[in-house]
Amino acid sequence: METYRSLIEAAWQEPALLSQAAYQQAVEAVIGELDAGRLRCATPKGDGSWEVHAWVKAAILLYFRLRKVEPISAGDISFYDKIPTKTSYSPNVRVVPPGVARYGSYLGAGVILMPGYVNIGAYVGEGSMVDTWATVGSCAQIGRGVHLSGGVGIGGVLEPPQARPVIIEDGAFIGSRAIIVEGVHVGEKAIIGAGTILTASIPVIDVTAQEAREYRGYVPPRAVVISGMREKTFPGGRYQVPCALIIGWRKPEHDEKLALNDLLREMAVPV
Repeated sequence: METYRSLIEAAWQEPALLSQAAYQQAVEAVIGELDAGRLRCATPKGDGSWEVHAWVKAAILLYFRLRKVEPISAGDISFYDKIPTKTSYSPNVRVVPPGVARYGSYLGAGVILMPGYVNIGAYVGEGSMVDTWATVGSCAQIGRGVHLSGGVGIGGVLEPPQARPVIIEDGAFIGSRAIIVEGVHVGEKAIIGAGTILTASIPVIDVTAQEAREYRGYVPPRAVVISGMREKTFPGGRYQVPCALIIGWRKPEHDEKLALNDLLREMAVPV
C-alpha cells in the first residue's frame, strides 16, 4: 500500500504521470481494494475520531481521469458512464432491482440494497439496510447494522481529498427523507427523525438539560434527533431558521426493534 500511496500522491501533484503504466496500475489497484473492502477512504482511530485517507480519495479522482465514457450494461439495464457497476459482493448481500452499487464501493455481508444507489468509495457495513430510493454518496462511511430509511440522502465528499466524508456509526437509525451531508458525523446508535437536515453549519442543539448544548457537524452516540427551528435576528427582521434538536437519548433497553418502536412512539419521533 505504501508503494501505491507514493505513486498516487505523485500523480495527484503531477497528473501527466498518469500516462505511465505504473501510475495507472496503482490507481486501478486502489479502486480494486476499495471494491473488496480491504481499503477505506476513512477509518476509525478507536478514540471516537476518524482518520481520512486523502490519498485514497485522490485515487478515485484520478480513476475518473483514466476512464472514458462508454456504454455499460448490468443485466437488462444499460448505462452510459465512466465507472462500471459493482459485480463482486460479500456473502448474503441482496441488491433489489433497480438498485445500483458502483464499482469501488463496498457492501458488507448481509447488506440489503433496495432500489437505491451506493457511489464509488462508499463503505456500507455488514447487516445494514439501504432502503428504497436512499442514496449513499461517494466515500461515505456507513457502519454495521445501520438502517437508512426510504429516500435518505447521504452526501458524498470527494473534494478536497482531505475533507471528511459523512460518517454514520454502527446501529444508527436514519428516518425517511433525512439528508446528511458535508462530512457530518452521526454517533453510534443515534436516531435521526424523518426529514431532518444535517449539514456542517446547521446547529444540533441538545435541549434535554437545563442549559442547551450545541454541536456542529456531529451527533453524539444514542442521541434522538428531530428537525427544529430557532429564531434569528437579521437586519430585515426576525425569522425562523433550521436547526436540529436532541430531544432524548436511546438507552440499551431500546436496542431491540420492538422497544425502539415504542421509544419512537413515546417521543413522537417521525421516522
